[in-house]
Parts: sequence; structure tokens; C-alpha cells
Amino acid sequence: MCTLEQRGRVFVLTLTGADEHRLNPTLLDSIQSALHRVRSSSTPSSALVTTAEGKFFSNGFDLSWAADSDDRKILLGTKLKQIVSDLFSLPMPTVAAVTGHASAAGFLLALSHDYVVMRKDRGFLYMSELDIGLMIPDYFMAVLREKIPAAGARREVVLRAGKLTAVRAAEMGIVDKAYNSAAETVEGGVRLGEELAGRGWDGELYARTRKASYPEACLVLGLVNFRPKL
Repeated sequence: MCTLEQRGRVFVLTLTGADEHRLNPTLLDSIQSALHRVRSSSTPSSALVTTAEGKFFSNGFDLSWAADSDDRKILLGTKLKQIVSDLFSLPMPTVAAVTGHASAAGFLLALSHDYVVMRKDRGFLYMSELDIGLMIPDYFMAVLREKIPAAGARREVVLRAGKLTAVRAAEMGIVDKAYNSAAETVEGGVRLGEELAGRGWDGELYARTRKASYPEACLVLGLVNFRPKL
């Protein structure tokens, strides 16, 4: 479901296969296990890049698996929330290299990284909940508010269910850089990871600083039990 390899100072977590990378319990558990391995193997000069094979980065929750079962829907939300928490508390810089469509929960997974790079030639960022008749969970909204602070950009994502290309998302400040192809996107993500890892920052200090940078999201995620003074 996913692989983890180390390229120099950069850990590369790849969602494998040519399917839509729908987030079901098996894939979510695989991602979380990989993140735990990254955390246990990290050094002050590490970074994480998350990417995917095929035309999808992730097409969101596996709604077919969760159909007609509130318990299954709750399980998916709980498991993804823990992954988002792990990313917000990971003691190293993180980069999402979005090589295809990232929809709904898949979009949130990408946004939970410190940086997002994306291919130009294929793929959209798409918060699809309005179009499919679902409410966006509270922790999704907390992350969206802090990662997309511009009201107009957030309105386009949340209240218009806009399908954003890499170029448009970069113009809106959601994507840090757009590349011409999937291969260039992964290479660019790894280069950025190497650059960040090369700074040699203390990982725990980096994680604490990240949490202080996004106080509302971290409060909802249970990473802090008070609202930091800014």
C-alpha cells in the first residue's frame, strides 16, 4: 500500500500502485506505520517527502468501504486525524509531492505537510464535500483555515468546491511550486527536503515551532491543551 525509502537525509513515503489511493483502514494503517518508522529513525538532519504512484495522489476516503456504516465512517475519520496529528508533530520538515489528483481527505493529507509541490500537467486539488453532499469535519476545517488563510482562496476551495490546477493553486498560495511532470515533482520535493534537512535544525524544536505556528489546528488535533499566546 505504501513504501518508505531513505534517499540521503530524506525519507520518501510513496503510496504505491495505479489505483486512486482511497483512504481505507489498510492504507491509513500503512501510512501511520511508515510515519512511526520515520519518527523513530529521524536525526537532526532529516526531512520527509510524501508522494504517490499513478494519476492520483489520493482520491479521499474509501466511501464505498464506509457506505451505510456510521462506525466505518467514524473509523476512517479517526485514523486520518491521527495521521494528520503525526504530521503536525513530526520532528522534521515535511513536503507533499502531489503527482496527481488530491481530493477531499487526500487534499487534507497533502495540506498537512509543511510544503506542497505539484505537477502542472495532470491533477487537481479538490475539496469535494459540497458536490457529494458531505459535511467537512471540524479538524479538516481547522487545518484549512490555517493552511489557506486568504479568505478568497479558502472560499474557492470550501464554498465553491473549486478544482484547482497546480498553477492556480500556486497563484493562490496553496502550492509552493508547480513542476512540469510527476518525475520533476518528486525530484523537486526531494531537493527541497534535502535543502531543509541540510539546515540541521533540532527536530523537537522544529515540531514545537510548527505547532505554535498553527495553534487552532493543533488544539483541534489534541496536540496542545491550551491556545498559545501569539
